[in-house]
Amino acid sequence: MKQGLSLRVSQHLALTPQLQQSIRLLQLSTLELSQEVEQMLDENPFLEVAEDAAPREDFGLGQTDTPVSQETREFESTTDGAGSDSSAASTSETEPSSEAKLEESWEGDGSVETAPDDNEWGGDATPRKNNNDDSDVDATELARSQESLQEHLHRQALSLRLSPEGKAALHFLIESLNDDGYLEDSLASLAAGLAGDDLEQLEAVEHEFAVALKLLHHMEPAGVGARNLAECLSLQLLDCRNCDETRAAIAMCQQPMELLAKRDVKRLAQLCGYPDSVIKGAIALIGRLDPKPGRRFVNVERNLVVPDVLVVKSGRGFKVSLNSDVMPRLRVHDIYANALKQNKGQGGAALQQRLQEARWFIKNIQQRFDTILRVSSAIVERQKNFFTHGELAMRPLVLREIADELGLHESTISRVTTAKYMSTPFGTFELKYFFGSALGTETGGNASSTAVRALIKQFVASESLKKPLSDNQISEMLKEQGIECARRTVAKYREALRIAPANLRKSL
Repeated sequence: MKQGLSLRVSQHLALTPQLQQSIRLLQLSTLELSQEVEQMLDENPFLEVAEDAAPREDFGLGQTDTPVSQETREFESTTDGAGSDSSAASTSETEPSSEAKLEESWEGDGSVETAPDDNEWGGDATPRKNNNDDSDVDATELARSQESLQEHLHRQALSLRLSPEGKAALHFLIESLNDDGYLEDSLASLAAGLAGDDLEQLEAVEHEFAVALKLLHHMEPAGVGARNLAECLSLQLLDCRNCDETRAAIAMCQQPMELLAKRDVKRLAQLCGYPDSVIKGAIALIGRLDPKPGRRFVNVERNLVVPDVLVVKSGRGFKVSLNSDVMPRLRVHDIYANALKQNKGQGGAALQQRLQEARWFIKNIQQRFDTILRVSSAIVERQKNFFTHGELAMRPLVLREIADELGLHESTISRVTTAKYMSTPFGTFELKYFFGSALGTETGGNASSTAVRALIKQFVASESLKKPLSDNQISEMLKEQGIECARRTVAKYREALRIAPANLRKSL
C-alpha cells in the first residue's frame, strides 16, 4: 500500500466540563439541586453562602431566600388574559427525554465565558428578600412533626400490661408493618428469622407473635396488622353495628375479591345466602371502609412540592417570577480569593482550579434559573387562556414551539420542564403539564389533550350513578362538542385520570 498525506476538514462537538455541569444542573429538581449545592459547599473552600442567607446547616429545600442575580427576575404579560390565540399548534409532538445525547447542541443561553474576572464573582448576588413573618409555619417542619403509624401504635401499647416477651413481640410486629398498615410477612417467617433452627424456641416465638397480633388487630386505626385486603375489611367490619348488612359484608370478604370488585350481586347472594337487597347494602358498607388504614400516617414530606415559579394575576395579564425560597444564595469567598491572588506559590494551580470551579458553579446556577424563567414566561404567554379560565381552555402545545421561540434546543426545553413546578391560580403543576398533543375538531382547529381529559372528567362527574357513561358514550359526547376522539383514546385518557370503568362506577 502506498503511503500519502491528505487534508480532511470535519466538525465535532466537544463538551467542556463546565458545559456538562450546566446541562446536569438544568435537569435537576429543586431537592436534587439543594443537595448538589450542599455537596459543593463541603468540597470547595472558595464557595460560601452569603452572610445574610440561611445558615449552612439549614441550607436546603425551602430554607433559602436566594436569587442569584442582581436583576429583578419577573415577567409581566401585557396581553389581556381573556384573549384567545387562534393560531393552530402542530399536530405532532416531539418530547426528547432528559437523557438526550450529549452530542446535541446547546443553543441560546448555553454560551459561557472562559475567564471571568475576580471582581465579577467576588461579591454578593443581590437578592429580593423574602420577608416572611416569623409566625409563619414552615410546611416542611409541619410534615416532620406528623406522628407516624408506628409511633401511634407504640403509644397505644403503653397502656397494655404485657410480659417482657409479649412487649418485644408486639414491638417487633409494629415495626414490621408497611406504610399501608399491612403485615406482609407471615408469623412463621418472622419467627424463623429470630429463632433460627431451634424448633422449641421457634414455637415459643411464633406463639408470642400470634398473641401480639390479636392485640394489634384491636388497636387503632381499625384494620391495622392485616395480612391481606379481606382480613383488613373484616377487622373494620367488627366495629360496625351488628345487622344483616354487616354479617353479609363479613361473609362477602371470605369470597374471592374479584366478585366484590365486579359487584356481582347475584353470585355473591348465592354464595353468602343473603337476598340481593342485603348484598347491595353490604357492598355500600364495604365501600365506606379504608382499604389502607396506615395511609393517613404516611409522612407527607415525600409528597411536598415547592414551586420553582410563581404566577399571579397582575392587571390584565400575569406576572411570572422565580420562587426566591428555592434559589441558593452563593458567592466566592473574598478572603480566600484575594489571598490566592497575592500568593501564587507552590500548589497555586490546583487552588486556582478550585476557584474557577466555584465561579462556574455560580454562573451555571444563575443560568439554570434564567432558563427556567424564560421557558415559564413563554408557557404563560402561550397558555394565558388556561390561567384565566382553567384547564378546559388549555391549548395544544409542543416542545418545538417553545424551543423555536426562545432559540433553544428541544432537549433543553425537556430538561427545563422535568421536575420543575409552577404555582398558578388553579394550583401547582409540573411544567410538562402545559404541553399536550392536539386532537382534530370539526371546524378544522385543534383541541388540547389536556382540555379533552378535563372534559372527560367533567362528563364523569355529572353522570348518573345508576347508569354511568361508557367509553363509547363519552366518545359520542365529545363528537357532539366537535372533538374527534376515538373510544380507545377515551379509554386511555380515562385510565390516565384514574377513573374506573363504567361497570365499577355503577352505584347499586
